[in-house]
Amino acid sequence: MTNTFHEEKRRSPIICIGGANVDKKLYIKNERVYQTSNPVKSSRAVGGVARNIAENLGRLGEDVVLFSVRGDDPDWLDIYQLSSPFMNLNHVTKFENSSTGSYTAVLDEHGDLSIALADMDIFDHITPELLMKNTDIFIKAKCILVDLNCPVETIEFLCDFTSIHSIPLVIIPVSSPKMNRLPKTLSAVSWLIVNKDETETYMNIKINDKKDWENAVMSWLELGVKNVIVTNGSKGVMAGVENGEIHYYPAVETPMVIDVTGAGDSFCSGVIYSWLQKKELACIINSGLVNAHKTIMSKHTVRQELSKKQFILDMEEFLNERVY
Repeated sequence: MTNTFHEEKRRSPIICIGGANVDKKLYIKNERVYQTSNPVKSSRAVGGVARNIAENLGRLGEDVVLFSVRGDDPDWLDIYQLSSPFMNLNHVTKFENSSTGSYTAVLDEHGDLSIALADMDIFDHITPELLMKNTDIFIKAKCILVDLNCPVETIEFLCDFTSIHSIPLVIIPVSSPKMNRLPKTLSAVSWLIVNKDETETYMNIKINDKKDWENAVMSWLELGVKNVIVTNGSKGVMAGVENGEIHYYPAVETPMVIDVTGAGDSFCSGVIYSWLQKKELACIINSGLVNAHKTIMSKHTVRQELSKKQFILDMEEFLNERVY
């Protein structure tokens, strides 16, 4: 019975397609001053939106396959060493004469992102042709997640593929400049988790108040997305679902912000994890909010204590605080 269960589990992985890179963080010690040298502390970790979500889900006990590309360099060795305990990396393709992706974040004295610099050209190699070589794995997926590090043709291919094979598709944008990689037809998308700035960029609008925010969610639903979340940092999230209902959820108050890097990815992971367990909407959204809240209080992009057991405790703590 146990062997059958594990075989079945292996046959239905979550497939995460997109970025796997090295994150470099520079922490400005004092108030930042432009056009001169600023004293900083620095750290280095592995990252990438798809990879971060894959690690979160792997730590939560899910069977995860990462589909990405890499260079033949020491950066990839760092990624491999730290990622392999939590995900299958057999489908990461090496490209000679290319650099593994890198992301450098500059954080101000409050721990907020000041500027980020991304060397992500290698991800242009995640083409439909590359994916077509692996459709035997994709067809077994219980969910396919893709980030917008991938070219638009790849996103369109995945929309068609998941529609034909009735596989849930989750799209995670990476940044406002990459919103032009989102296809015009979004009816294949089970979940789109997008922030306020990315929504404003894609729709060429300004979200000034709660009504604008709600209207933006409605606009995403009208484009065919089945479920959408528009996040807005400490102001919380607005979620819209297939039946047209829209609900607001406040962020979990976090008095001690250590580092916001990875908070969005941990939010997405909590949402996907609870959704695949067929939880109700409030639990799905709060799972994301709690995981993000705990990540913000950690110096790590993916919090090291995360596990299925710890997550249950975190959710119980959250619910008890809401009751009292």
